[in-house]
Amino acid sequence: MRFNLCILTIVTLISCSSKEKDTHSTDFLAGEEVGELTAKELKEVSGLAASQANPGFFWVINDGGNGANVYLVDQHLDIKMKCKLIGIRNRDWEEVAIGYDPETKTSYLYIAEIGDNYAKYIYKKLYRFKEPTMSDSSVINIMKEQVQQIVFRLPEGARDTEAMMIDPLQHDIYIVSKREKHAHVYQLKYPQSTQDTLMAETFMTLPFTQVTAANFSLQGTEVLIKNYSDIFYWNRDSTETVKEMLTISPKILDYKPEPQGESIAWSLDGSGYYTISEKVTGFKSNLLFYKRNKPSL
Repeated sequence: MRFNLCILTIVTLISCSSKEKDTHSTDFLAGEEVGELTAKELKEVSGLAASQANPGFFWVINDGGNGANVYLVDQHLDIKMKCKLIGIRNRDWEEVAIGYDPETKTSYLYIAEIGDNYAKYIYKKLYRFKEPTMSDSSVINIMKEQVQQIVFRLPEGARDTEAMMIDPLQHDIYIVSKREKHAHVYQLKYPQSTQDTLMAETFMTLPFTQVTAANFSLQGTEVLIKNYSDIFYWNRDSTETVKEMLTISPKILDYKPEPQGESIAWSLDGSGYYTISEKVTGFKSNLLFYKRNKPSL
């Protein structure tokens, strides 16, 4: 979502107020700058995912109104490959994630067209296609026929959402609302049809608002959800359900304020997580890595 400096100031005040509570966890170290976003094509990064087919690289997307492109970048945020989705429009892309389908034995890249600033669109879409591997070509075309669509609606009708995450253990998809005082979490149970329009199930609520990103760890035992001022962290053992995990009060992690932070992604090895901000005039946008402060679970 586009942001202005007035709202940025409000977010900064919220962030400062939150940090005064001294409830922050030391599970992860402070964010370290590992790359600066300078590529002109990546002006509104709204989604980040660690590539599984290309370890050490990341998938990023731009917000709505930009081209229907998915970019593979390295830690320096240099573009290594551009995937052009031919015949598909970027109305309001907000999230990118990787999910494994045990039926087809395929690892898919999911693009979430779920944003809706003014709550005008009843239907939301998830585009998915086989995760590409780095090739000799810096630009590849993904034809519309190669892309599957998961079309769904929410029980309450149109509302703004920006966060999506996929459970690697049960393969369910979760969508989190943005503007409600208590964020609503919705579930699309596996298997998700690519033929019918689905009705997402109301799953639970969370005690915070302005959610912009979410991500499961590769092992499925840890979850990160972020808004503009905080990052919330949960973990579970193999006997706990997602609802049991998210019902527990989360830990609040130390977060280096970003101009407009709308993306978060675990590293593949679980050693930490990454964040990145959209570009905002007058501010730098960096890829930040928050290293785990203790052995992986």
